[in-house]
Amino acid sequence: MLFPYTYVPHQMEKMQEFIDFIFFEVWCKAPIGTEFTLELFDNNPDLKEVLTSFGFASNAPTRGKQFYKEIKAIYALFEPLTPQQIDQFKQWYKANNEIEKVCNNDPSTQLARYSDIAAIHVDLTEQLGKFFKDIYSHSLLNLAALREKIGEIDDHYHAFVKTNKTGKCPFCGISDLLSEYHSKREAYDHYLPKAIYPFNSINFKNLVPACHYCNSSYKTSKNPTYTPKDPVRTVRRRVVFYPYKTTAHSIDLKVDLQHSDITKLTPTDITLQFGPVAINDEIETWKEVYGIEERYKAKFCGDNDGKYWLTQVLDEWKEDGRDPAHFLRTLTRQTQNKPFAECNFLKKPFLDACQSIGLFDALPQQQ
Repeated sequence: MLFPYTYVPHQMEKMQEFIDFIFFEVWCKAPIGTEFTLELFDNNPDLKEVLTSFGFASNAPTRGKQFYKEIKAIYALFEPLTPQQIDQFKQWYKANNEIEKVCNNDPSTQLARYSDIAAIHVDLTEQLGKFFKDIYSHSLLNLAALREKIGEIDDHYHAFVKTNKTGKCPFCGISDLLSEYHSKREAYDHYLPKAIYPFNSINFKNLVPACHYCNSSYKTSKNPTYTPKDPVRTVRRRVVFYPYKTTAHSIDLKVDLQHSDITKLTPTDITLQFGPVAINDEIETWKEVYGIEERYKAKFCGDNDGKYWLTQVLDEWKEDGRDPAHFLRTLTRQTQNKPFAECNFLKKPFLDACQSIGLFDALPQQQ
């Protein structure tokens, strides 16, 4: 991740508060033996009002009825659990929502995937999956009774991009993100995939706007917190950039070219070195999850990017008499001030590589 987002508090967080209440104050207390009624929600009047509308109103929407029935069904599956099993679920729930600790691979977090829970509670896992995988859906969140309490995700996005003004996807730095001046918005990626992890599908610390290519083409349903399956190595936990890290970081990129014939440049002719070493593990995860090396090398090989950047240098030499060194000095300042404008963070190391391999040596230098 090239830079972290600034987290933006919003009314939408109330939905996670509802789920917290349902989990800890209703489901986890099911073994006490109390009959499932709306009185279980007395200590959360807003949630009780929503569930009354969904469960008992004559004109209750179908999706609202389903939401109510799923809460009741999971309550019934929690009833026979032992105190030890309840404690285990509480630990899983807490860990899965401590997104920063998960990203840091904190050994104190007992991260739980559906597959982990299914090894012990098959029926309950299936019902939890139905519930949590579909919470983050327009069909539910846009229901009037719920929307009145939690607001709208489009409004959250509008507030989000007014604070996060870089305008570029932080996962690749290449693609623009739709801004406050657009009528549409980017999709939110479930950083810990909702298909793999229960309990955090509506946690906004786990929801991050990402460009279409990062979200739908490269990351898809990859699990960033585990290494990919490998026939040789054992799958293991790993560290990953936390999207809302409060301390900024910067990633260094050095490009090396194997030959100076740019017209024949292919990805195999390019070597990329990333730094700094202090965050190398996070960088390796980021590169794998988002296909970074493939995408950056493709950028350097494309006629509209790498070759065009080189043409910019040559054209300035021909037309304005500016030598390449002057161009690169100017680009250095631009990269320091606006690294993601016009892909300066890629343009600068690529042109440095062109200079290093001697592409500018034959040009007369200005006196």
